Amino acid sequence: CVISPSKSFLTVPLKERVLAEKRFKNELGLKIKYGKNIKEKDMLGSSPLDSRLKDLHSAFADKKAKAVICAYGGTNSNTLLPHINWNIIKKNPKPFIGYSDITALNNAIYAKTGLVTYSGPTFSDFATKRGFEYSMEYFQKCLFSKNSYEVVPSGKKNDGPIVLREGKAK
Repeated sequence: CVISPSKSFLTVPLKERVLAEKRFKNELGLKIKYGKNIKEKDMLGSSPLDSRLKDLHSAFADKKAKAVICAYGGTNSNTLLPHINWNIIKKNPKPFIGYSDITALNNAIYAKTGLVTYSGPTFSDFATKRGFEYSMEYFQKCLFSKNSYEVVPSGKKNDGPIVLREGKAK
């Protein structure tokens, strides 16, 4: 089930949504179900809190949904935290996948329910045309394989951290 607990699904351009949907269906063989309120968009580029909360609860409560993947990151998934019914999630465990702003939910779900979540690509990332092979490979290994595997670096050049301002912190 694809939900938007942060930015609205409508912030992802239509062309990218179509490409991501094709990848899900054709390359992964998955059926896609969208949260009921995923296309709501307020003046801040999100759905109202109550709509996002209903989609989160519905996705976990849905017995047919095998996983919950976030459509996109954003800036306000943390506003859901005081309102989440943790028992719905705990009683209906399934993979929950996202990163960036979604990390607040990943960490809270684990802390409140013990459910291991995944810092992984959002639905919109599946529209990436180049350089997505590594993410796709590990997405498939992680969610579709029962065999153990070793995570190896992607091979992309990384110059390491960039120091913006040197100093000391306490």
